Amino acid sequence: MKYRHLFGPVPSRRLGLSLGIDPIPYKTCTFDCIYCECGATTDLTKERRYYIPTDEIIQELDVFLESKPDLDYVTFSGSGEPTLNKGIGKIISHIKDRYPEYKVAVLTNSSLFSDKEVRKELFHADLVMPSLDVVSENTFSKINRPVSGIKIDEIIEGLIAFRKEFSGKIWLEVFIVPGINDTKGEIEKLHNVLEKINADEVQLNSLDRPGTVDWVQPATREYLESIRSKLSRVPVIVIGGYEKREKVRQFNTEIEAQILSTIYRRPCTTEDLSEILGLHVSEVNKYLDTLMGHNKIVPVRKSRGIFFRITE
Repeated sequence: MKYRHLFGPVPSRRLGLSLGIDPIPYKTCTFDCIYCECGATTDLTKERRYYIPTDEIIQELDVFLESKPDLDYVTFSGSGEPTLNKGIGKIISHIKDRYPEYKVAVLTNSSLFSDKEVRKELFHADLVMPSLDVVSENTFSKINRPVSGIKIDEIIEGLIAFRKEFSGKIWLEVFIVPGINDTKGEIEKLHNVLEKINADEVQLNSLDRPGTVDWVQPATREYLESIRSKLSRVPVIVIGGYEKREKVRQFNTEIEAQILSTIYRRPCTTEDLSEILGLHVSEVNKYLDTLMGHNKIVPVRKSRGIFFRITE
């Protein structure tokens, strides 16, 4: 069966071996983040609807999971905001009811957490990984570039409420953009808010590959460690770097070789590779990170987007 809404399993630096569920059309999101490695958002929206029929996703899951594959997580992620799909709660419940041996994770930008119904739909997940890069409205607009009507104060209130309601684990990601959200004032305000949210873990992250805008630069691990030391009242770890995904079991060296062979013939974008190899964009991205970590490929920004070529 050719899967349209599932991808992987892929090696994840945070989740081990993960089967991905992408319940949203490509680049449909509430944000147009300047650092997004999937490219610019093409459908900026906060409208929740059944973008992909719930039964289609459940059918694919049943086919894939009936063989009892060895997985660490089944993860809602992809190239947009998964909570925009109104069927996410039903899909999570189906997995937990029929396949209780599998843990469910949800990666989200937190933008819809002011909606009590959205929070409720995630209750049966084992792990929710929301993001919160800033706590001031002006900086929020600069980094996350949200659709009109989404306010950072409402997101924060939603995250605080979710922590009180949700019995699973919360790993909250903070993406550092040097020169924007790393000032003393921004970090101090963030620190205070993180205390109120009370996540099980706060993960500091930075750019692995070129983002949507060309001036965003990655933060070094040493710099992220210096920020971590300023967030002393919350449990913080540093995520930066590809961290050897190939050590995750079932890292598919054949896929890595196919990507290298394709790029050797001509430079390609992530979308090119996805179409040529029949892989989901998010799956391609995992292997690109590893290849860049080994300095086997380099990104080049052109008018059509970010191309990857073999390192000379």
